[in-house]
Amino acid sequence: MRWLKRILVLLLILALGVTAFAVYTVRRSFPQVSGELSVTGLQDRVEVFRDRLGVPHIYASNQHDLFFAQGYTHAQDRFWQMDFWRHIGSARLSEMFGESQVETDMFLRSLGWEALAEQEWETLGSSTRQVLQSYADGVNAYLETHAGSGISLEYAILPLQNPDYEIEPWSPINTLTWVKVMSWDLGGNMEDEIARAVLGKTLPPERVEQLYPPFGEDKPVIVEDGTATASLHSPTPLPDGAVAAIEAGAAGAELVNDLTGGGFEGIGSNNWALSGSMTGSGLPLLANDTHLAIQMPSIWYGIGLHCTGDGVECPYQVVGFSFAGAPGVVIGHNEHHAWGVTNAAADTQDLFIERVNPANPDQYEVNGEWIDFEERSELIEVAGAEENVTFTVRSTRHGPVISGTFLEDQLEASSSVQVPEEYVVSLAWRTLQPSFVVEAVLGINRATSYEEFREALRSWDIAPQNVVYADVEGNIAYHLTGEIPIRASGDGRYPAPGWDSSHDWTSFIPVDSLPSLLNPESGFIVTANQPVLRPGSEPMIGTDAAAGYRAGRIEELLQAVPAHDVETTQRIQFDSFDGGAEVVVPHLLALDGMDDPVLADLLVRLEGWATGQETLQTRANSVGAGIYQAVWRHLLDLTFRDELPEEQRPSGGARWFEVVRGLLEEPEDPFWDDITTPELETRDDILVSALEEAEAELNALLGDEPDDWAWGRLHTAEFENQTFGQSGIAPIEWLFNRSAPEIVGGSESVVNAVGWDTRESYQVDWLPSERMVIDLADLGASTFAHTTGQSGHAFHQNYASMIEMWARGEQAPMPWTRDQVEAVTTDTLVMLPLG
Repeated sequence: MRWLKRILVLLLILALGVTAFAVYTVRRSFPQVSGELSVTGLQDRVEVFRDRLGVPHIYASNQHDLFFAQGYTHAQDRFWQMDFWRHIGSARLSEMFGESQVETDMFLRSLGWEALAEQEWETLGSSTRQVLQSYADGVNAYLETHAGSGISLEYAILPLQNPDYEIEPWSPINTLTWVKVMSWDLGGNMEDEIARAVLGKTLPPERVEQLYPPFGEDKPVIVEDGTATASLHSPTPLPDGAVAAIEAGAAGAELVNDLTGGGFEGIGSNNWALSGSMTGSGLPLLANDTHLAIQMPSIWYGIGLHCTGDGVECPYQVVGFSFAGAPGVVIGHNEHHAWGVTNAAADTQDLFIERVNPANPDQYEVNGEWIDFEERSELIEVAGAEENVTFTVRSTRHGPVISGTFLEDQLEASSSVQVPEEYVVSLAWRTLQPSFVVEAVLGINRATSYEEFREALRSWDIAPQNVVYADVEGNIAYHLTGEIPIRASGDGRYPAPGWDSSHDWTSFIPVDSLPSLLNPESGFIVTANQPVLRPGSEPMIGTDAAAGYRAGRIEELLQAVPAHDVETTQRIQFDSFDGGAEVVVPHLLALDGMDDPVLADLLVRLEGWATGQETLQTRANSVGAGIYQAVWRHLLDLTFRDELPEEQRPSGGARWFEVVRGLLEEPEDPFWDDITTPELETRDDILVSALEEAEAELNALLGDEPDDWAWGRLHTAEFENQTFGQSGIAPIEWLFNRSAPEIVGGSESVVNAVGWDTRESYQVDWLPSERMVIDLADLGASTFAHTTGQSGHAFHQNYASMIEMWARGEQAPMPWTRDQVEAVTTDTLVMLPLG
């Protein structure tokens, strides 16, 4: 017994030691947020006030210290995220994670973002360079006094895979490459071009077009200006072999999308501005919620930047959302105006099919002549590998070749490498040219008039956005940003033959010709990724816009209330009315001869959902919503799985609302027929089958009691860390991932756009990544939220402190004045110059 007691005591001591070491390892990266801290590189005293959510407000007497402290603060809370993001931008993921990322790096190297960022650095104005350098100095000041797991817990895990990894200093180039990554996420219609080309292999052109219906005349555009005069162009027939090259390019793009959360069909954002005529205060309100991939930590970081010195030398008083890794505020307000952004439906990406010389694979055709590809050699350093990877990147006059990469030494040895074929695909994209968008963001931050704001937008040249604006003088405005190509012919909807220069870009739409609004008579401006202009109007912006369901619902709700305030605006942001269900449910209820009592009960419940107090709201606790979304999922699958390739089957967004809306009016359309059966199915056959399959799935997933089929039990949100949270190793994933603490409502293409993919599951894959309401009558009454928390440190109190608030549609105060900031402050850090 004495020996047994000794063993138990030893085991207890060992367990306590392991626990203590684990707690120490987890907590040692938590940042200092109170007291005094001496830092090399500061010029003067800086104060950083944080509230209970960890949102910092930085007060500095000069511009250098302001952005130095922003960089330092970002590094305190989010450096692992910053480090991972910069490795995406510079195509050096293999240096962190080894061979698994080689193909991703090869595709990213073909885009050449790092070299492009270096070009931009040389062309930016001196004031912008100073801001970027001050920010980088702040990041590096933090790194100089912290190492390994003292920076973030992930650096305690990474050595298990890559023991030789060393953290490099931060460079302004790292910020500029991150801008490219975000531009990729917000890119044009490349996925739609690919989809149309692939569908064209098995469907005639008119049936492909049926899957891309025109914008509904009953839906609102952003700017009702002019009339539609142009018609869509017929696709140029693609030669045999070209589609295979397109699919190869798509595979590379998907690798990047898997990392960044890009490529979701139907993903978008909402924003609107209300003039004083529609508010209780008599001054404008502005709302914004951006829809991006679900991730942990959030893509956004809330912050306040306050200059206390000379306003000319340090013209920044701004609060809002920033990106960890970049200075300034991307969405927010200053003392004069507020602004929000949504992704514009602008086509800035075109794919070109390039014909390769069969006698010389180093050449491609241009107007009947063979010219040489531009080539450069790239070296990828691969952690843990015996050899690094060398390969050649090729480019054409249109842009980089993205349909294949070619290893110099092992063309035939690697199954992932494609030997040159008759055709390759190159990408023309405005983001592959130098950009000044960083200057635009900083200019917006410091503008003190509408004229200065508008001038700053002129530099927003990539990732076109719908920017809404409101100011303390009572103005509201809208501007489309970005350089959008003008084509010699065609409309960019299909890949074009690169050997014929009649399809080339000729120039960009002049900035002064981009659509805009100032104080419209309606009293409001709404953008939700719908077309800027009526399709066919000039200038041609793009054809692959959202179908207008969110925009139409927002306008309806805005006009239903005589005077809005912050609270009514928040309620609109959380509205979950399903416009697609409004079209589909009446056809379900009209089915004849529903003898099956189980299916009849489902229809009774759907009718109650549609006509009762819920009125088609996809709330988390709604049984009707749960039944409908299951029916919708199976309706799409049953209608299209027999004729569409797997990767092009419906994902469930608003485009498919419109496709199905058209089909429902044609009960015998060929798409209703299942070509794999001898019978000829019609619309009602598929509707009944969708009910049957939905009922069977709900039984299997949630049990046989329909009262338990609440939508939120299916529609769950798992916030996964972008790196180790997807490792496939359960204990490591447990460290970094978090689930929403309660069931989640919303759905695809509703205002509360909490997306899911009908091809995969009901689980959330994208969402409103932030919500913000700005009251121009009282800036201190403004509110905000993002999805997870300010901290990137697992187990920190602010790692997941916003999830529950986000799931319930709640927002936190957004203090503005120093008195308001200090009133909610829980921690104060005073940063002092060292030496």
